[in-house]
Amino acid sequence: MTTYDVLVLGEINADLILRGDVEPVWQQHEKIVDDMALVLGGSSGIFACGAARLGLRVAYVGVCGDDTIGRFCLAALTAAGIDTTHCVVDPKIRSGLTLVLQKPDDRAMLTYEGGIPLLSADMIPPELLATSRHIHIGSYYLQHALRPGLAELFSQKQAQGGTTSIDTNWDPAEQWNGLEALFPHTNLFLPNDAEAMAISRQQTVANALTALAQRVQAVAIKCGAEGAFAQHGGSVAHVTALKTNFVDAVGAGDSFNAGMVYGTLAGWSLTRSLQLGAVCGSLSTREAGGTAAQPTLAEALTYMTEAS
Repeated sequence: MTTYDVLVLGEINADLILRGDVEPVWQQHEKIVDDMALVLGGSSGIFACGAARLGLRVAYVGVCGDDTIGRFCLAALTAAGIDTTHCVVDPKIRSGLTLVLQKPDDRAMLTYEGGIPLLSADMIPPELLATSRHIHIGSYYLQHALRPGLAELFSQKQAQGGTTSIDTNWDPAEQWNGLEALFPHTNLFLPNDAEAMAISRQQTVANALTALAQRVQAVAIKCGAEGAFAQHGGSVAHVTALKTNFVDAVGAGDSFNAGMVYGTLAGWSLTRSLQLGAVCGSLSTREAGGTAAQPTLAEALTYMTEAS
C-alpha cells in the first residue's frame, strides 16, 4: 500500500535571482539589475513542486536551519501540497541560499550550502521509503552525506517494486565521479547536455546518450532550446522545446524532470514522457524562478496536443 507517488531526497534552499544584462565587477563597482526575486530554489525542491503540480503525491526529506530562509522554503513546499513532516530542522546551522545572476542568454550561480550536504541515508524513515512508489534525487554532487548510502536506498526501493531517478546537476569539483555503484539501481537518469558529456567522458550528446543508456535503464538528456533526447534500451526519442514568452530558465530542467517522471510512473511511452517533460520545462520559463509558471497536467496536455 503506497502513500506517496514520489519521495524526494534533496536540498532545502532559496534562490535570490538578480536579472539584467550586466556582470559584476570587483573593486566595489556597483551595477544596477532590472529585476529580482526571492523564490524556492534547489533542483530537488523545484522538481517536487512540479511533480505535485502535475498531481503526484509527494513527500520531501531535507535539512535546513531554524531561520528565515528555512521557514520560507518549508512554507513554499507545504503550500505546493508537499509533505514536509520528515524534513530535519537544525537550529545549529543556517539554511542554504543560491545567488542566481541571470543574463538574457545565460546564468551563473553562487551557492552557500547550509544544510544541503547534511542529509544522510539514516535520516530516511524505513516506512516512508516503503510507502513511496518512486525516489528522486537532485543535486547529487552537493549531497555529500547522502551519497555513501544512496545506492543501498535505491536498491531497497527497487526490491520493494519501486523505481528511482536522479539528476546530478553540476559538479562543483568537476570530477564527475561516484555514480558507478548507483547506476545499476537507477531507472531514470536526467542530466543536461554538459553534465551528460562530462559524466560519460564523451564529446557529443549523441555519444553520451548511447554510453549512458548502457549503464542505466533509461536516460533523458536536456538540451535547452534544442529540446531533449532520451533512450531506453533500443528505443530513442527526440522532442523540441516550446517557444514561450521567456523570462528565465531557472529550474526549467527540474520541471522537465517532473514531467518525465510523471510519464514514467503513468506507464507512458518514452516519446510521450519526453514530450511532457519538454512541455513542463518550456512552460516553466514564463516567470521568474523555477515554480511560479509550472503547469498543471491539464495545461501541459493541452500544449502537448497543440505541439502534436
